[in-house]
Amino acid sequence: MWYLCVFFHRLLDYRKPEVESLAQLFGATEDPKNGDVPSQMQWKLPIHYHPDSPFHFVNLPSEKLARDIATRSILVKGMYELWGEGSSYEELKESVLSYPDERKLPYLDSDSTFKITVDSFGKVISLEDQKELIQGLSYIPFKGRVKLKNPDHNFWLIEVDNYGGNNGLPPIVQKRVFFGREVGGADRKLLPTYQLKSRTYLGPTAMDAEIAFLMANQALATSGKLVYDPFVGTGSILVAAAHFGAITMGADIDIRVVRDGRGPNCNVWSNFKQYGLPLPVGLLRADNNLPPWRSTLKEVFDAIICDPPYGVRAGGRKSGGRKLLKGAVEPYTVPDEKRTDHIPSTAAYSLVECVHDLFDLAAKMLLMGGRLVFFYPVLREDGFPENHFPEHPCFKLISSSEQILSSRYSRVLLTMVKTGPYTEEIAEAARKKHIEFKENHVKWLEDGNLHSAVFSPADDQFTEAGDPKLIKDPKPKYRGKYV
Repeated sequence: MWYLCVFFHRLLDYRKPEVESLAQLFGATEDPKNGDVPSQMQWKLPIHYHPDSPFHFVNLPSEKLARDIATRSILVKGMYELWGEGSSYEELKESVLSYPDERKLPYLDSDSTFKITVDSFGKVISLEDQKELIQGLSYIPFKGRVKLKNPDHNFWLIEVDNYGGNNGLPPIVQKRVFFGREVGGADRKLLPTYQLKSRTYLGPTAMDAEIAFLMANQALATSGKLVYDPFVGTGSILVAAAHFGAITMGADIDIRVVRDGRGPNCNVWSNFKQYGLPLPVGLLRADNNLPPWRSTLKEVFDAIICDPPYGVRAGGRKSGGRKLLKGAVEPYTVPDEKRTDHIPSTAAYSLVECVHDLFDLAAKMLLMGGRLVFFYPVLREDGFPENHFPEHPCFKLISSSEQILSSRYSRVLLTMVKTGPYTEEIAEAARKKHIEFKENHVKWLEDGNLHSAVFSPADDQFTEAGDPKLIKDPKPKYRGKYV
């Protein structure tokens, strides 16, 4: 059945991949012809609508699946059984009246309670106009009692104005009005509850709560699944996974982060206790370059979710120190009396090397069909090189969702699924792919100058023109993925 899916107007690239991942999580089977999208799931736009519009139609096999997706999703505002639509309220009336009575009458009986909400996109509707619009729906034979809090049925009247393209929103050619029954809606309290400003323990790389929940959804985190973060930091990503019931485990090279925090009541464990979540089964001081797992240990985790260090807010580190890695000193054993307070030496760890090690870890430790979800940086002014994303023979790319952070810099959330077992032959093929990727990729990854590129002065066109305010377009055009 086709449902009207209304998104929050932000993180545009993330919207469809999240819905498709949740459809798979809640039981929709993969399409054999297109494994990236569950079977019986199709997308289409309303008439004359821009692809970045918050309004999409999605075909799903059941109302329960639509409700489950909407309830858990971070970016879906609501799923609606559409009773009618039109370019005017006269067309809307004709459309609603022609909708089959057998679909409408079960929700209009006298024993039920209901509520009608008026919403809009691209305009503001006053309370007086909202009341008038609701009264204009008198042709619908509601017999139940109005109840504004927790009614049995929620109905939505949504108006999209033909505002053109000069207000920062995706352009609309023609006005459209929708009326439908809410099948499922987002949990509006989730993100305010987990917002970072109220978090007990934070670090400079703490993942924003909204993005962390999106990553957990992409990884299909749910009750009984074991989720691992090899760059755990202050645990923001694992907090989101634990909220959905997953068993969590993390590691970080900095023992001061995972063991000490800022005291007994301000550490990684405190973040889980703050929300009443199950504590991680373990937090390890471990190096992604030298993982501590036994060589025979394989296929342990259901998902690996992480934000690798790529040098904007923090650079990557690996064990050894410069002198040890250059061979100036021999490997040493830390004496027993110094182990409690010893901080091991570390050296710079390039992003290309870090991602290669991450793939090797995931290929070994993920279950078949498990997901690897991680961020990868992009300098937008350089464009994408031919081999722009890292690859591995064990993994298939499911989605790549770009988040533009500035005119120069963006990051892409890569979601991959493990499709083949790890073998020595696979490891050798992955090593060759890594060398090819390293040679073909843009030079800034190896030079480590991403930070300076991101935080360099504004474009020359602004500095040459003087005050940027003087050349700013007084009528802002649609900003696309900047929302």
